[in-house]
Amino acid sequence: MADLALDPERFARGPERADGPVIPVVVSLTFPGMDQGAHDLALELTVVAFDAVRVAGGRPRLVDSAGAETSAIAEICDAAAAVLFLGGGDVDVTCYGYDGPPPRGYYGVDKRADEFCIALMHECVRRDLPTLAFCRGSQLLNVAFGGTLIPDIEHWGIHRGPGGDGLMIDEAVTLEPGSRIAEVLGRTEAIVRNGHHQAVDRVGPELRAVAHAADGIVEGTEHRTASWVLGVQWHPEEKRADVDDRRLIFEALVERARARVR
Repeated sequence: MADLALDPERFARGPERADGPVIPVVVSLTFPGMDQGAHDLALELTVVAFDAVRVAGGRPRLVDSAGAETSAIAEICDAAAAVLFLGGGDVDVTCYGYDGPPPRGYYGVDKRADEFCIALMHECVRRDLPTLAFCRGSQLLNVAFGGTLIPDIEHWGIHRGPGGDGLMIDEAVTLEPGSRIAEVLGRTEAIVRNGHHQAVDRVGPELRAVAHAADGIVEGTEHRTASWVLGVQWHPEEKRADVDDRRLIFEALVERARARVR
């Protein structure tokens, strides 16, 4: 477990239940072209996610996908009761067969990290580990199971702000009745914090779309046969996200994890 140890100075801001389920949190803390603003945002989102896991009763453990090796996947899954994937840079277009011109705004691409996350997602599903993926994580989930991405949304105005400190915006999404995310939130409409220019295009055959934006863009998917594998395009861990929805989402993940180790 040494490779999964937390840096107590950066992420340990509150108490942790000794009997809580271990939940690896997968995020790239560095990526090509990362500037100070992106670095600060990645740390802020990671800290909020770690805090939310702890408040829900789980024990988060950092997996930095920027330097992780696929040889560590078995160890990670052996220790895990559930796995959480956070956001980050764009997914390498070659991972889903895109062969067009370079997309506008193509940023932060790290194919090695992509391939690590995709392999880890496959192992999570093989072991039926509860899995939750945000933003880039939800895009990688779709790619992992045979889907494709829109490399740059043409009309992006409802999905992100102009950039800088204004990247994140509130966006209305509709949730499919009976879907896992609708069950977690207890309703079929939500206002979420979003900031993305890539998105799910063709949904992978092992997944189904469970959330949509007003323009039809897919905002959430779930695995068709795994017990609880969910991807949402938005950021429940963003500081201005609805705190009740954040609590419900993280409590659902931790409860699924806890049920697995009972």
